[in-house]
Amino acid sequence: MLKGIDPLLNGELLKVLDDMGHGDQLLVCDRNYPAAASGQPVLRLGEVSVLRAAQAIFSVFPLDSFVDYPLERMEVNDDPSTTTSMQNELLVLAIEAEGRPLVYGVIPRLEFYQRAKSVFAVVHTLEAQPYGCFIFQKGVIFD
Repeated sequence: MLKGIDPLLNGELLKVLDDMGHGDQLLVCDRNYPAAASGQPVLRLGEVSVLRAAQAIFSVFPLDSFVDYPLERMEVNDDPSTTTSMQNELLVLAIEAEGRPLVYGVIPRLEFYQRAKSVFAVVHTLEAQPYGCFIFQKGVIFD
């Protein structure tokens, strides 16, 4: 146990987040996502929601400020304008953590599976709500 570190951030996850460099991407997904199919390391968080995982990750993970969409989500039902309540809540968490305006990049479902092959790692949760799949791009810390 570490003081000041969210207890959900176990040693394995902290090491992965620390090993990532500027521009590397992290996929956070729900229980339905084929996490192992990406071929990338999978960190399984067990019975935790995507929102809880994102909250913990955002406490230590800077989002990239050099790209338009450092936060991307899977498209819902082939309609880029449709969002789920979880997607809306995760965006609020990211904005609060970053202290700046953010908007999602939207990735069509089949393209999302292809993009997953190039991420640094996958964080798998047991989130029940579908379309709980996101890509976070790591930024830099300026201070």
